[in-house]
Amino acid sequence: MANRPRFWAPDSHADRRPFLLTRNEISRAVRDLFAVLEFVEVETATLQISPGNETHIHAMRTELASPTGRDRRFLRTSPEFACKKLLAAGERRIFEFARCYRNREYGALHHPEFTMLEWYRAHGQYELLMDDCMAVMACAAQTAGTRAFSFRDRTANPFAEPERITVAEAFQEFAGIALMEALPPEGPDRRRFALMAIDAGVNVPSEDTWGDVFSRVLVEKIEPHLGIGRPTILDEYPAVMSALARPKLGDTRVAERFEVYICGVEVANGFGELTDPVEQRRRLAAEMAEKERIYRERYPIDDDFIAALRTMPPACGVALGFDRLVMLAAGAQRIDQVMWTPVDVP
Repeated sequence: MANRPRFWAPDSHADRRPFLLTRNEISRAVRDLFAVLEFVEVETATLQISPGNETHIHAMRTELASPTGRDRRFLRTSPEFACKKLLAAGERRIFEFARCYRNREYGALHHPEFTMLEWYRAHGQYELLMDDCMAVMACAAQTAGTRAFSFRDRTANPFAEPERITVAEAFQEFAGIALMEALPPEGPDRRRFALMAIDAGVNVPSEDTWGDVFSRVLVEKIEPHLGIGRPTILDEYPAVMSALARPKLGDTRVAERFEVYICGVEVANGFGELTDPVEQRRRLAAEMAEKERIYRERYPIDDDFIAALRTMPPACGVALGFDRLVMLAAGAQRIDQVMWTPVDVP
């Protein structure tokens, strides 16, 4: 937090306090909403054998000392693995306000320690999650006493009927890229995709993978157009970008995965959950092989999580950035403005 007042400076705290009180009110209202929907609030451990296995998400390491020795542990990047174990145990509707930790993340929309609101529906339909997300955003807006979310020069009505668009449709409309042509049945075509992206005006380094090209196009060409005036549900992500999601029936090139955007900000990421333990292990191993290639590190795969998938029922789940939601509802411009004690980042 260099060059900014410390959060404990009285003047700084006084400036932020209205945002912080709004955060408290929104968290209470969201808990009430989930109670009405008959969800059970859970608390899962932040200390894990595996923090998660996504290539570009970086965990914080620690050590567990016990009578038998010392073991490596991680602070979780998400509560997902633990929540799915609870579904395997027999829970059917759960939610958690989860403290999560990620390295290499700091900025207006990112913080090393943050709160993820996650919820899961066993046997629930994928589309129900979209309704849940809209209900949570409307709840936050109503509690904050606002009819519009805002961020920088963008505004949106959180009560409005959301726009629903597929990733392929968005790539065509905003970048002129025929995404599915770069996703033939035999697998992603990196060379063809890179040429499409270059034609769209995106710089593509030679070492970029298919997924890297996808992310560059998404950030530069697509996201600025999403959630303007009303929320956008960006649906049917490529399966290659959805390691924890089940494939869509009828077209396995894409997955049951969506993201919710408002004011150009991604606030939620929802899945129809993959429950095939063999396929899940294969995908996570591939993510870690790629992580080792790029960053020279890898995280262990949680064998208990893989085993739990054998008894976990069909389910769907959402991860929503609670700090971002509060920021948008309260009219703040950085998520550390809505955190009671933000991390002091050098």
